[in-house]
Amino acid sequence: MNDRRVILAQELHDGIAQDLVGLGFSIDSIIASSQDVQVRDPLRAVRFTITDLIEKVRLEIHQLRSSDDLVSTNSENDSTYELLRAVSEILRNVSEHAQASRLTIEISDNGIGGAQSKEGSFGLLGLSERISRLHGDIHIDSSEIGTRTRIEIPLER
Repeated sequence: MNDRRVILAQELHDGIAQDLVGLGFSIDSIIASSQDVQVRDPLRAVRFTITDLIEKVRLEIHQLRSSDDLVSTNSENDSTYELLRAVSEILRNVSEHAQASRLTIEISDNGIGGAQSKEGSFGLLGLSERISRLHGDIHIDSSEIGTRTRIEIPLER
């Protein structure tokens, strides 16, 4: 396992994650001691947000400790990592700010094509299953001039 990832995971756990937990406990204490509903209700909303942040940090820590290809010294994998983070941020923004009812993601390349289901290969099947669980549709057009993948999913509002 990459030592940089382990160290980063430890720093996240011992730093930000623990700070968020401590902040949550402090807010819990204020909520418990306050009789004023106008103070308690907004603090509860903040507390729920902190709980969500703690879960996100824990997920990042888990990914850092468990994924073999999350971060690499190889520039191709570094590009993949950066693109994954960028797409993740776009999806987070859509979820939190866009007030959209549908999401469409389209990725195309100018490669050699050939994207098709193959015996004993589960990549495209797994992708299709994931999109199906989101009640979405996936369309893959692949030819000798490249592959275009289009994913459409409804967003719950």
